[in-house]
Amino acid sequence: MGKKYRKIQRLTYVLLFGILLVYVLVEAREFLYPLFMAILFSYLLYPVVSKLEDWGVPRILANFLTLITAVAIVTGVLVLLYQQLVKFLGDIPTLEDQAYQNIDRLQHALERKFGETNPDNELWLRQQVSGAFHVSGSFIRNILMATTDTLTKFGLMPVYIFLLLYYRNKFENFLYRLLPSFRHSKAQQIIDEISLVTKRYMSGVVIVILILCVINSTGLLIIGLEYAILLGVLSAFMNFIPYFGTLIGGAIPLLYVLMVQGSPQKALVVLGFFLVVQFTENNILTPNITGSKVNINPMFTILSIVVGGMIWGIPGMFVAVPFLGMFKVYCDYTEGMSAWSFMLGTEGTEEHALTKEKVIQLLKRKKGE
Repeated sequence: MGKKYRKIQRLTYVLLFGILLVYVLVEAREFLYPLFMAILFSYLLYPVVSKLEDWGVPRILANFLTLITAVAIVTGVLVLLYQQLVKFLGDIPTLEDQAYQNIDRLQHALERKFGETNPDNELWLRQQVSGAFHVSGSFIRNILMATTDTLTKFGLMPVYIFLLLYYRNKFENFLYRLLPSFRHSKAQQIIDEISLVTKRYMSGVVIVILILCVINSTGLLIIGLEYAILLGVLSAFMNFIPYFGTLIGGAIPLLYVLMVQGSPQKALVVLGFFLVVQFTENNILTPNITGSKVNINPMFTILSIVVGGMIWGIPGMFVAVPFLGMFKVYCDYTEGMSAWSFMLGTEGTEEHALTKEKVIQLLKRKKGE
């Protein structure tokens, strides 16, 4: 009885800890998600800082030069998009009128095809279109006229990144002082593995997104969309979110074509284009550039993205996978956590995987029959 009671007590503590953790993450989200994003971007910039230090540049100067260059690149991208953002805001009333006209044409076409339709359906469609334009316009205005709170949160990210890079050895030594000396070797392995996995993941994701910015914008320009660069870059940046990013990114220009330009033919071309982009990204770009750097199986990848989105919104969807990857590395090197490592990882389903060899064997068997 005592053993069973202790087990229930331990499970109760775990449950209470989980509830408290979620509560803290939700309540402190405005402070925590810029810090967590800064940690990931610190890993992204670390190889550049490390190379400068190897060349003899003092750490404080190496951090400063790297951060200034990164901020300049981001600012340059935003300046390039600024004109299209301003133009889009100015054109919203015209685009909204075009969307209403397209809805009216669709409504008349449905009436001719199926007879009298419910007018409430037309009203509902108009309300959705109006809401979509209102939300998008408000969102862009908030970006262009950012509040002090928003500027403070994202303005602090370069400061966090600078300090994280500057004090990185101090953080490492702090961990060593917490642990007994016989555990230092394993702690060093965990730190090195987490650093390697996160650096490769972040650099791979950024390279893929830069390539997709060019591919998406070029493709939409050739198709003939207005705001092709704006839509192409926004679609590409959605790929910071694994699995769902390509779908969300492709939906943005597709909805624009359907609602505003009202061209089913062009919408099909956009849909086909993004299907090709998704195939290219999933089978060529990501495997060869990012690879399986964060070795998490698709089930827990999707679950972490959903939970991250529920807790922190889009920033949570972005940070969930790499931090789950860090936890996976910790489980790999920790006794008693091997079951969690196995559950989160991709191993254990090899016999059911669809490989080229299995396809060839299946075709040979069918041919023999």
